[in-house]
Amino acid sequence: MRRNDRSIKQGDKLLKMPGKFDRGPVEFKSHIVWQEGEIMAIATRDVISVPPTTTIMGSVETMTECGFRRLPVTDAGTKKLRGIITSGDVINFMGGGDKYRLVQVKHGGNLIAAVNESVRAIMTQQIETLPDHARIADAVNIIVTKKIGGLPVVDERGILNGIVTERDVMRVLAGEKSTLVVEDVMTSSLRVTRPDCPIAEVTRDMTQHRFRRLPVVSDDVLYGIITATDIMRYLGSREVFSRLSTGDVSEVMGLPIRTLIAGNLFTTTPEKSINDAARDMLEQNIGALPVIEGTRLIGLVSEFDLVRAFAGE
Repeated sequence: MRRNDRSIKQGDKLLKMPGKFDRGPVEFKSHIVWQEGEIMAIATRDVISVPPTTTIMGSVETMTECGFRRLPVTDAGTKKLRGIITSGDVINFMGGGDKYRLVQVKHGGNLIAAVNESVRAIMTQQIETLPDHARIADAVNIIVTKKIGGLPVVDERGILNGIVTERDVMRVLAGEKSTLVVEDVMTSSLRVTRPDCPIAEVTRDMTQHRFRRLPVVSDDVLYGIITATDIMRYLGSREVFSRLSTGDVSEVMGLPIRTLIAGNLFTTTPEKSINDAARDMLEQNIGALPVIEGTRLIGLVSEFDLVRAFAGE
């Protein structure tokens, strides 16, 4: 959902609602002086991982229970990194992309059978990692240029030592006072969905366009926001199975996306400082905030947007 990193195709569900300001591209100038130091200073060291033989269901349940968006896959004995499973991989598997073939082709649409396959069948194997002697600047560079939300940290043998996320980096960078406001860094051309859109269509949309979240809009009013993690929890909480009678995935993926939207909706305003926006995201443990002007949705600001802004990209 980035303003400058993909062309807009005719027919896309785009919400272009300019507010009272001109929302053109902003050039950022860095005020941060990078210090040499180990990435392990901000990494999570006690990393939960699963072996490649763990079932897809077991992996998704672990992610759901722990509140993770991603889970490293390591050899049981050595902890050598073999892959990573993300919420994006899960929604791809549930009906969004090429990994859905495991359900549709190999198991004839039977979701119950497919989730008992090993996680290696859907995990991402080509992984961006950081060495354990990397600098924060190295993490920022990969996050911003490759749009990756989490980076495993490994030693010279490929053994998993930690993981660093956008949120970890944002927490550090947000200590640098910025003069920028949300309007300067938000995404203002948004792809949106509607409350009655089938879950399957939303997963395809997210997978095709590499979105982690979509605002849900009804009659130009923000209804909520749906994330890849919300859809993953649908599987990981086993709610999906309570709705199955035949076992066929189409039963549960044809339901409207509004059935998965729950909880409080946190928003922000265009004039709020990016430091305040970062603090709000950290306090609420969320990855993005819809931007509201008056009663209108005019943009979305995410952890990625804030990391890029604070880093001076």
